[in-house]
Amino acid sequence: MTNRPDLPSEIARRRTFAIISHPDAGKTTLTEKFLLYGGAIQMAGQVRAKGEARRTRSDFMKMEQDRGISVSASAMSFDFDGHRFNLVDTPGHSDFSEDTYRTLTAVDAAIMVIDGAKGVESQTRKLFEVCRLRDLPILTFCNKMDRESRDTFEIIDEIQENLAIDVAPVSWPIGVGREFIGCYDMLRDRLELMDRADRNKVAESIKINGLDDPALAQHVPAELLAKLRDEVEMARELLPAFDRKSFLEGHMTPIWFGSAINSFGVQELMQGISTYGPPPQIQNAAERQIAPEETTVTGFVFKVQANMDPKHRDRVAFVRLASGHFERGMKMVHVRTKKPMSVSNPVLFLAADRELAEEAWAGDIIGIPNHGQLRIGDALTEGEALRFTGIPSFAPELLNSVRATDPMKAKHLEKALMQFAEEGAAKVFKPTIGSGFIVGVVGALQFEVLASRIELEYGIPVRFEGSQFTSARWVAGPRPKVEAFAEVNKGHLAHDHDGDLVYLTRLQWDIDRIGRDHPEIKLTATKEMMV
Repeated sequence: MTNRPDLPSEIARRRTFAIISHPDAGKTTLTEKFLLYGGAIQMAGQVRAKGEARRTRSDFMKMEQDRGISVSASAMSFDFDGHRFNLVDTPGHSDFSEDTYRTLTAVDAAIMVIDGAKGVESQTRKLFEVCRLRDLPILTFCNKMDRESRDTFEIIDEIQENLAIDVAPVSWPIGVGREFIGCYDMLRDRLELMDRADRNKVAESIKINGLDDPALAQHVPAELLAKLRDEVEMARELLPAFDRKSFLEGHMTPIWFGSAINSFGVQELMQGISTYGPPPQIQNAAERQIAPEETTVTGFVFKVQANMDPKHRDRVAFVRLASGHFERGMKMVHVRTKKPMSVSNPVLFLAADRELAEEAWAGDIIGIPNHGQLRIGDALTEGEALRFTGIPSFAPELLNSVRATDPMKAKHLEKALMQFAEEGAAKVFKPTIGSGFIVGVVGALQFEVLASRIELEYGIPVRFEGSQFTSARWVAGPRPKVEAFAEVNKGHLAHDHDGDLVYLTRLQWDIDRIGRDHPEIKLTATKEMMV
């Protein structure tokens, strides 16, 4: 798609991005500060706040607030610097990585948050690989510089070696830990100073003429200044200069240093996104590529959240608009069922607060309240039959059987499980023989979250028990062969919530045996959520 026309200004000012990191690198705190600078909130909350007054806005589930972790991706929209930011905060905990992988299909860039003391951690590496697969541009924020952290060159080396990406420093830290006083802005030759006294105060920026400006000595102690001059000179010699083209292609990441909890470095990072970040990008569908400037409205569901408002049993489908100018009340076609849908009350999210969206443009993320019609992977268009590609569903690594402690509530339990399956929070399998359900998840913590949500949202106490099966594979192949295969392996078969056939296994040996005995049958560990 070369020589495309310029994007309409409303679309060009959109920036849709996710924040990814290892747990505890400070991702939710950074999200809070983004909202503070975007004018969306008056006072940034804390993940472990005392009292109700200053809770983080992006962790809205009861369990998230109790544990101080994010277990579900949440979307927020706000304006900053003439741009509309659509920010998706993702869970860092590896047990919820599937939610994160799916979220990355709906954004145009990612901010990778790294802890200054720990560097590149395992979950960061995994998430980075997903960004790499999709060629997402990545901006890096090295957080917690106000604590004892590692040498700046060491951190940059580790990112370059571990992630095989060029790193271009955009700011350079002055001092570390207790001595950390701020950063030197390498692109604009400015001094950014941190105020430790007031965490919600915006850092002051002092204009100077390069590192030789005598005014620097008034703000920076002599030994730190000498070190800063040496390091910046070395960095300019040894490290590549920032190149936007290389960044947008996914080969280079600009890095900012700062301290999210002290509101430091956050504003510079936000300016970096608005200045250099990509506008809404072309989306891939099975039939063709969809450009954001097209006039017809298209979009896809990348996440479903049940019971965001426990009083109303509602389910909100998060839709990323791929093209066009959407207006409230529009008639859209739900491609999977071929039915028209009137979208009369779409919402824009400000974390747990929402407001009616009168209009939205390509790149925006809107929520559509519905009663279970919309599923992950569904496409909404003005009539064209499109199937968006690349939204993955992974085979679960842990399987448990589940039963309600009160047998009278078995029917209600089925309904609750189906809702969670459609939300993508778990896989639910109905074995062909016997009663009950088998629930599959990626990480053990998800069982706890499910049990607590089923009890809180549906009033059904449940018990998860070990299952004889250890993994699940989707079955594919020519129909007569699949039927013959199903006849012989009844004890191992189940259906997922879409009705697709699943083979439940105990050992790798089972999978190898199927490959030997039934060469035409394919067992796969992922399924694309296309309709």
